[in-house]
Amino acid sequence: MTALAVEPLQGPFDATVVLPGSKSITNRALVVAALAEGRSVLEGALTADDTEAMADSLVRLGVPVTVDAAAEVVSVEGAGGRVAPGPVELDARLSGTTARFVLPMLALGTGRYRLDGSAPLRSRPMGPTLAALRQLGAVVEEEGEAGHLPVTVVASGLAGGSLLVPGSVSSQFASGLLLTAPALSGGLHVELQPPIVSRPYLELTLAVMEAFGAKVSGALDAGVTVEAGPYQPRRFRVEPDASAASYFFAAAVIGGGRVRVPGLGRSSPQGDLAFVDVLEAMGARVRWLEGAVEVSAGTALRGVEVDMADCSDTAQTLAAVAVFASSPTRVRGIGFIRTKETDRIAAVVAELRRCGIDAEEERDGFLVRPGRPRPARVQTYSDHRMAMSFALLGLRAPGIEIADPDCVAKTFPGFFAAVDAMRRSSPGAG
Repeated sequence: MTALAVEPLQGPFDATVVLPGSKSITNRALVVAALAEGRSVLEGALTADDTEAMADSLVRLGVPVTVDAAAEVVSVEGAGGRVAPGPVELDARLSGTTARFVLPMLALGTGRYRLDGSAPLRSRPMGPTLAALRQLGAVVEEEGEAGHLPVTVVASGLAGGSLLVPGSVSSQFASGLLLTAPALSGGLHVELQPPIVSRPYLELTLAVMEAFGAKVSGALDAGVTVEAGPYQPRRFRVEPDASAASYFFAAAVIGGGRVRVPGLGRSSPQGDLAFVDVLEAMGARVRWLEGAVEVSAGTALRGVEVDMADCSDTAQTLAAVAVFASSPTRVRGIGFIRTKETDRIAAVVAELRRCGIDAEEERDGFLVRPGRPRPARVQTYSDHRMAMSFALLGLRAPGIEIADPDCVAKTFPGFFAAVDAMRRSSPGAG
């Protein structure tokens, strides 16, 4: 396995970082555009392993998708809620959003549709979506462990109905069902069984649906009803990825610099932008500009206790920042991230300890006590967010290496190049 040595920053920096499009928005928009009747154009769309897995799945389902990666533009020829008849074989690779968003689409067709993924994705739960499809009348065959990939959907069309979906494991289950709902002849009513985690991602799903003309009523806490009717094709702008932005905001705080990210603002529907508020509570300076947000280091960095249930993809980023605070940091409300690409609570604690940092697992989060990282090769567990967050340690502490750095291609292939460009903005860089 290859490893990448992270070069420490040579001094304060002042950088404007242009980020790729949001993975969460791109994959939602791809599904909605595929179900629309006619051509949609997605501007600013992300090109990465996760979005390529989605685009490839849609093509296999009979939806033409054209990707211009250089221009960050994707064209989708929507089929009006129809999918190609089976048999069809699909590979979601490592993409949880692809698997959980595409599964309900398979039931719209006729015939057999087999969906599989890479080994880490096979370990992630799919049970709530499979149970919902069965409740709506679809036939689902599980080949391996119950509630996991690979599965085959034997489809003959779905009429819709009413569902109770658990809200405590992942918002992606409900999101996938909601995205497909307008294509069901009877529409769909979805109630979420509390507690509801990652609520902003569900709100993001509804926002993308409504942008393409879906008729949605109700509320997440009381139940959401989606009327039957085709999505309308449109030209749609994907904003920069707020989860990716968290690493550069954190770098500003850790490295005593300043980072501006254009294209993000207070009106963003992405819940992970709340990470900026956490940094501000720790002592960072935050400025909301016209069409951008700027984060710079303050005079001191203090630990916090914070519930990150609504921005859990930035919990690993916060763990790296917490190492350099003046007091401990406790993160709670994120027990569900144990079923992500890896057990992200156990992995964070194990790798912090590998770096000589005192950290503890807790029932629904972790505790980090500040310290001076020692040289170490950080294991990444095929998890892109482990690689990107722990690279932050190496910006301040020498001797940090990241194992399997290429795993960042899942959502941010150019991550390390972007870090290097930020580093070159330092006066001491040579």
